Amino acid sequence: MGGLHDLSALEQAAAMRRGELRPLELVEHYLARIERLDATLGAFVTVTAERAREAAQRAERRLAEADPPPLCGVTTAIKDLNGLAGVATSFGTAAFPAIVAPVSDHVAARVEGDGLVVLGKTNTPEFGLPCYTEPDVALPARCPFDLGRSAGGSSGGAAAAVAGGLVALAHGSDGAGSIRIPASACGLVGLKPSRGRVSAGPRAADPFGLVVHGPIARTVADAAALLDAMAGPMPGDPFWAPPPPGGETFLEALAHPPARLHIGVSAEPVIIDTAVDPRCLAALEATVELLESLGHRVSPAPRPFSRALTEQFETLWAVGAAAIPVPADAAARLRPLTQWLRRRGEPVLATAALAALGALQDAAREAVIATSAFDAVLTPTLAQLPAPVGALRDDDDPAADFAAQKRFTPFTAPANLTGQPAISLPLCWSADGLPIGVQLVGRPAGEAALLQLAGELEAARPWRDRQPACW
Repeated sequence: MGGLHDLSALEQAAAMRRGELRPLELVEHYLARIERLDATLGAFVTVTAERAREAAQRAERRLAEADPPPLCGVTTAIKDLNGLAGVATSFGTAAFPAIVAPVSDHVAARVEGDGLVVLGKTNTPEFGLPCYTEPDVALPARCPFDLGRSAGGSSGGAAAAVAGGLVALAHGSDGAGSIRIPASACGLVGLKPSRGRVSAGPRAADPFGLVVHGPIARTVADAAALLDAMAGPMPGDPFWAPPPPGGETFLEALAHPPARLHIGVSAEPVIIDTAVDPRCLAALEATVELLESLGHRVSPAPRPFSRALTEQFETLWAVGAAAIPVPADAAARLRPLTQWLRRRGEPVLATAALAALGALQDAAREAVIATSAFDAVLTPTLAQLPAPVGALRDDDDPAADFAAQKRFTPFTAPANLTGQPAISLPLCWSADGLPIGVQLVGRPAGEAALLQLAGELEAARPWRDRQPACW
């Protein structure tokens, strides 16, 4: 066996339950790797070493009790948009000082409540707005398989940490693809759960229901286990997802093979008319062939949304950016892209924002109905291979920056509009070793079936042994 980081999160947890590994030993192993590698990967904004050591001691006591949680003692990290009690949150901005959270956000509290050990806060762009992670408060988050390329965003630090072996699995959030984009760029499993599956409390920054918290992991089983730890409502939540069928956990659901499914497939970009890299199309075709070899039926799927609706989506995105509370004396220090989005959103009347939301909700219902014949819909995750660091960012022309982001990721936002679960899987790789993710969008509240299908694909074409040079 190689290093402890070679083990999956569930394998680490099993070793700790058997007494073969101690939580503190695991924490020290990962802290040493962060110390050695993070200056290159740009994964962490804050490392909470002493807090993690204390949590490891609590996890060890919990492991001595009957029936500890499945991931008790396993290391993780929280994205730096979410509060972690007693730890500074920068929100990816240098425009104003970081804020020390008096309490943990609900998702962070659930993760720690299940015995996971948080090693710190992961890198994210300013307020999580772009799909690359190059903030002013930290180094760029880089793809461990090619350090000249971006880890994606906005959960880029989380993906860099998991793919680089700095943490076993990580929390991410996704408002238009921000879990799936970095998962694809870094060769990982990235699951955007259904709307309402994981609480955004105590104060959701997104009033439109686009943003969902979810797991980034190396294996499907690890992702399912972390989703179990995260999932659950907070009193007063505006959105609630029904529990998995049969009273099972999502991890338990993986024990059942999927039924033979009807899979829709589409390579047509949704939010913008743009070219798709032939290697992304080849990955899609290879996945179709794999699905058919496993006995699934694959048919063309309609494009779920008219591109005319992109303007309404951008209206909500800009209004959301404008609604972020920023001290008046700090607004001029925001990143050019953030300022540009806020200028777009500030003049939008409440009636116009509600009209845009209504149009998108109507279109989302129609999209779900239009694809209801399929158990899942397969698309590329991205239209391009992982982007070089700085290639999408354009501080001199934020409109061009935003357009480049749309061309890079034209497939992911529809699932945020419909609230359906969606997962990116690293099933394919380029000739020069870059990961190419494919996306599967499941039925509403259908994470269990989606994870079962993902697990079957993983077993048929494993990716876990693909490791970057830094591993």
